[in-house]
Amino acid sequence: MLDQRRLPGEEISYTYADYREVAKAIREMVIRGAPAIGVAAAMGAALGVLHSGARSWKLSALNSRKFAKRLQKTRPTAVDLFWALERMKRRFAELTAATSDLGKIRQGMVDEAKQVHLEKKATDEAIGGFGAEFMPREGQVMTQCNAGALATGGIGTALGVIRVAFEQGKKLHVLVPETRPYLQGARLTAWELHKGGIPLTLITDNMVGHFLKLGKVGAIVTGPIASPLTATLPTKLGRTRSLFLRKRTTSLLYRRTRLHF
Repeated sequence: MLDQRRLPGEEISYTYADYREVAKAIREMVIRGAPAIGVAAAMGAALGVLHSGARSWKLSALNSRKFAKRLQKTRPTAVDLFWALERMKRRFAELTAATSDLGKIRQGMVDEAKQVHLEKKATDEAIGGFGAEFMPREGQVMTQCNAGALATGGIGTALGVIRVAFEQGKKLHVLVPETRPYLQGARLTAWELHKGGIPLTLITDNMVGHFLKLGKVGAIVTGPIASPLTATLPTKLGRTRSLFLRKRTTSLLYRRTRLHF
């Protein structure tokens, strides 16, 4: 797990073998971003069952509830975290209904966590491929906060759209607002774009209106705080501001959406 708190100055990764370490990493924002937190939670639940000292599936069931409760407390508002843990609970119930072999149950939980990660990656790629069609052939685009690979475990959602468009040959230059107060734009999005060789300019949040007023931003690609089946509108101040300003300019705003089933 790449420590996002240390970026962009240092690239430090950790390997966790204990669900409590994963829980601490989520709580202390070593990892952030809704989809990435969901993947981490699934991995944490699997680690808990994998390394549990339980000698029967009944004791393992008791322990799995303890693991889930510990992970749930890390980020009470994280939709993907609760979605992932509910999915892991359902899978545990299916496995214990089918077998009492702890080895098979443990492996089944590990396989499910890996599947969660694979599905997140596939979703990112689908969003990127679809959204890239709407990007201009050349010119400036803007994103907000960080909805890139760091936040999802794949290529990114909103930033994945820009990444795929760039790989398709579109000549894009990305305007990256700093995103106060945690500076996800300045620390994370700018770092991702630079690593990917995508041209960018880092701007302060209060410069957004200036660049939109110039009429040279071809598109804004951002994401909602969460997207359960009852998808919410963007509520983060920077995204709301961009939406408000976009109404007074010619820029198009695209909001990438993830649906959980």
